[in-house]
Amino acid sequence: MKVCGVELKGNDAVVCLMSLDEGLYTLLECRVKKISIDDASNQQQLQKFQFDFAKLMTDYQVDHIVIKERMTRGKFAGGAASFKLESAIQLIAEINVSLLSGATIKDILKESHTTMNFKDTGLKQFQEQAFTTAFAYLESR
Repeated sequence: MKVCGVELKGNDAVVCLMSLDEGLYTLLECRVKKISIDDASNQQQLQKFQFDFAKLMTDYQVDHIVIKERMTRGKFAGGAASFKLESAIQLIAEINVSLLSGATIKDILKESHTTMNFKDTGLKQFQEQAFTTAFAYLESR
């Protein structure tokens, strides 16, 4: 199973592709590390973002997208743009999308028998949350 872990930050969707096959986790090389949008209030830009994201998932034959959920209110609430990006991703036809909260991710990783050191992955630091989200989703399967 191939998954795409996504962390939405402002106008960016940070991605990490990972697969699990017969108990073996594999990080997949991806041509982009994040997909950005300049103006989330612009309908054409949102449609282009959705098209680009869907094309990326098709090109890499991703089975499932898992997004790290953001808080809707409070000090650490996600911005309006990130919720628009989330909606654009969720409305992509023919691919399953789910959300994982930070607390759920923490619980899954705490119970996990598999340990992965992020520093050994070779990913960029800004991809850590997308990586953790994808890993937690695969661990929960």
